[in-house]
Amino acid sequence: MRLLVFQHIAIEHPGIFRDFLREDGIKWDAVELDEGQPVPDLSGYDALWVMGGPMDVWDVEEHPWLIPEKRAIRRWVRELRRPFLGICLGHQLLADSLGGTCGPQRPPEVGIMEVSLTEDGKRDMVFGRQPPVAKALQWHGVRVAQPPEDAVVLASSPACRVQAMRVGDRAWSAQYHVELEDGTIPAWGCVPEYAAALERTHGAGALQHMADEARPLMPTFNDCARRLYQDFMKAAGTMAVTR
Repeated sequence: MRLLVFQHIAIEHPGIFRDFLREDGIKWDAVELDEGQPVPDLSGYDALWVMGGPMDVWDVEEHPWLIPEKRAIRRWVRELRRPFLGICLGHQLLADSLGGTCGPQRPPEVGIMEVSLTEDGKRDMVFGRQPPVAKALQWHGVRVAQPPEDAVVLASSPACRVQAMRVGDRAWSAQYHVELEDGTIPAWGCVPEYAAALERTHGAGALQHMADEARPLMPTFNDCARRLYQDFMKAAGTMAVTR
């Protein structure tokens, strides 16, 4: 399997998923779109992951590379019909690229918060082994307001209805972060946009509080990440055989 990853800032990479990919001997290529790297020929890849970033889906004037990225996502899911996984901004880009809409998240979700699987989520081939109710790291001020027409909502929270979704039968995404490593929160706290959102929501000193709250939850976070990874890769492997 060959995996392609779209990144929008260097520190928002696949996180702990990199360990799983290494264990499985899976080759993957990262394209740093914010640094001007072009979208490559998609035909040689079996799966596409789209990670998070501090920009918003509508920031196309400031970040014009969002336009070809959305075009690539649309081609990947609608034309090539290959497995897709989006996280945070990647979740929003999936919706925006395929006819859904995104809008401001009010109030912003920043912190460790509960996410609940829907009944569809409990039966889903990728999200079905996630806990029915779980703590998750949230750090977003934009939400999927209206998912694409053929989307199924897989997880929700009180403030954000579309926490995870499946679009068609080969594309999955999550608004919350499942890829956490021990150093993720301190690293993201150095991004000005993220630090500002955190302090606006929780006040001074919020970064340390978030890190302290996340520390005892890391084994659970990592277990959830491994299960999601395993189930996505199993689904992707099946689809590659039938393609």
